Amino acid sequence: MAKRISLREFQQGLSERLVSARRGEGGQALLGIESGADDLPGGSHWLIDLADSGEVAPLPQLTPAPLTKPWFAGIANIRGVLYSVVDFSAWRGGAPTPCNAQSRLLLVGARHGINSALLIRRALGLRPQLQMHAASEAGVPEGAQHAGAGEAALWLGGRFIDAQGVAWTQLRIPALLADPNYLDIAL
Repeated sequence: MAKRISLREFQQGLSERLVSARRGEGGQALLGIESGADDLPGGSHWLIDLADSGEVAPLPQLTPAPLTKPWFAGIANIRGVLYSVVDFSAWRGGAPTPCNAQSRLLLVGARHGINSALLIRRALGLRPQLQMHAASEAGVPEGAQHAGAGEAALWLGGRFIDAQGVAWTQLRIPALLADPNYLDIAL
């Protein structure tokens, strides 16, 4: 039976692993998140380079913003700083992300000078890149890697398969933050 730990211990351990991974200790790791359904562009499992990832925060109360697109979840106040919150699943054309105890905000834009956050279903922790194989090496046809995503989706990175057979897509944060569709929240 797995050892039960408190949420505080889990978050502290994750924070320590993120810091050590950023320092280059223990091999290159990527932050794994879950958002949306498998039939959306990129699927439901995402990998984010630690250099581009921001803080993973519990979901606070969101303030709705009038006259915005349905995928714009609202404004969040994180330690006195306001972040625009985009529901990553809804932005890609899927169902809205449920706001529950597992939902998280991924603060992705602070490093790039944009206070932007992604509303995600849950954070899955660090994923060692050494245990990932490119999807084309794992039997996924090259043309099927980004089916339905279109040519303009520069934020879609490579596709990978882990040891358990789960398909992952790398999310390119700088390209996402530069995407005109991501920036255009007005109705």
